[in-house]
Amino acid sequence: MDIDVEAVRRWIDDDPDEATARELTDLLEQSATSEDARIELADRFRGLLEFGTAGLRGHLGGGPNRMNRAVVIRAAAGLMEVLKRHAGPDFSIVIGCDARYGSRQFALDTAGVATAAGGTAYVLPLAMPTPLTAFALRHLEADAAVMVTASHNPAEDNGYKVYLGGRVVTDSGQGSQIVPPFDAEIFEAIQAVTSVRDVPRAQSGWHELDDSIVEAYLDRVTSLVTGGPENAQLRIVVTSMHGVGGATMSEALRRRGFSDVHVVAQQQDPDPDFPTVRFPNPEEPGALDLAMQLARDVNADIILANDPDADRCSAALPDPSIEGGWRQLTGDQVGALLGLRAVTQARGGEGNPTVANSIVSSRLLSRIAQTHGVTHRVTLTGFKWISRVPNLVFGYEEALGYCVDPGYVRDKDGISACLQLARFAAERKADGSSLRAVLDELACEFGLYATSPLTIRVDDLATITTGMANLRERGVDSLAGSPVIETTDLTNGSEQLDLPGTDALIFRTESDDRVVARPSGTEPKLKCYCEVVIPVSDGNVDAARTQAAERLERVKTDLRAALGV
Repeated sequence: MDIDVEAVRRWIDDDPDEATARELTDLLEQSATSEDARIELADRFRGLLEFGTAGLRGHLGGGPNRMNRAVVIRAAAGLMEVLKRHAGPDFSIVIGCDARYGSRQFALDTAGVATAAGGTAYVLPLAMPTPLTAFALRHLEADAAVMVTASHNPAEDNGYKVYLGGRVVTDSGQGSQIVPPFDAEIFEAIQAVTSVRDVPRAQSGWHELDDSIVEAYLDRVTSLVTGGPENAQLRIVVTSMHGVGGATMSEALRRRGFSDVHVVAQQQDPDPDFPTVRFPNPEEPGALDLAMQLARDVNADIILANDPDADRCSAALPDPSIEGGWRQLTGDQVGALLGLRAVTQARGGEGNPTVANSIVSSRLLSRIAQTHGVTHRVTLTGFKWISRVPNLVFGYEEALGYCVDPGYVRDKDGISACLQLARFAAERKADGSSLRAVLDELACEFGLYATSPLTIRVDDLATITTGMANLRERGVDSLAGSPVIETTDLTNGSEQLDLPGTDALIFRTESDDRVVARPSGTEPKLKCYCEVVIPVSDGNVDAARTQAAERLERVKTDLRAALGV
């Protein structure tokens, strides 16, 4: 395995961080006698960590293919160059960070580069939720924002997320995450940085924002729901998953009169090691175990969970029919609940109110919107697309992301979503009902829309290419015994769905079951999003759920055979 030793030494000499420079020096010395060290060093130097629509994300450590100060300073320099082109030399930028290792230093490095480049940099208080950064961008009318976070990735990762607004993006995407061609333009500017030590960095001069920005966010979030004595009657368990949303979430609930709130103490304070969970992602099995135990102990009505940067929301409801007595809702079920609330409030509103979700999310939202006379749009996967829909009043994706206040936060916001769910649950409890009953009512009205993913993890990325090629060349004749009547290849986009091109296939059967197959954009996975629709007879939703679970498994079996991997 060839290693360009001189390139490694040049990087070490240019590294502004003594810790990562020393780490690389040690690794270089070890590589002379250790094959493992050579492999590790080669991986760290196989290219510059690529800047895409999700910004940067990777393992912490020294070298160009890791998250570190040298890479972040290069990224900041490239971003500021692009901002000067599009907003002018007096550009402004908001900078936030979570509590992961390195986050605060990366934020300050970005502020130093922005200030030295002639821009105005607003640095948020230490360790705040991602939605606060997205809010501050629009609230302060800045041209861009950076959030240093790896969201719900493992502890060894960090990331660098970029939003554009102000004078850079002036249409319905103002304040959203970047989309092409901005990602390529920024990456090109990053690659043009020849030396980190040559990048000017101010040591002061940026604006350290105080808690008034948090107050402005809380004022806005709490204005979305009403108070009332029924809120105090709802018993809630909340967890922030060792992240930065705990204090803000608890305060939002308190201000709206939710006084019977029980916090998972072991997960309340920010901890970059995430010690009580294998993965700090509410979607992962076991992530809500502590919350469910507390919910059983206090006889709670609902569990509300955020991921570590609080841009996602998960919920669980009591269900005596299953072991443990608690059932975590799917992202699509939460999307249906919040979507129903949104269209009910938006119905008859001015300006063509619109709800949206991604192609891999449930079609139930479309049915709900149609019944209430509200426009529905489908988008490509990712909030960078959902948040750009004109006249948006609500958007979601199945991966626990919900935008309930797009006029102020043009991204997913787990705190406002949790608050909306809490209010909805309080209203239903006061009426002698529950959110579970709402889901049953939707199933009786529209049929039971049940979703479940089939994820193929691979070691060789060529396996994903083979699987997608098999689906395209051989096709799929039937799924769970129902003939496939429609196949849509989105390689060149779809006029019918009004979507640009992407590597995805959609199969729909005579029974109106659907599968969307696509490679993961962030991990070595081939993902198939399966949805079945089961009519509900005589109000027997439980029977429909049993039938749906069986049919989903049959769909997955047929898919595995069609993929041939």
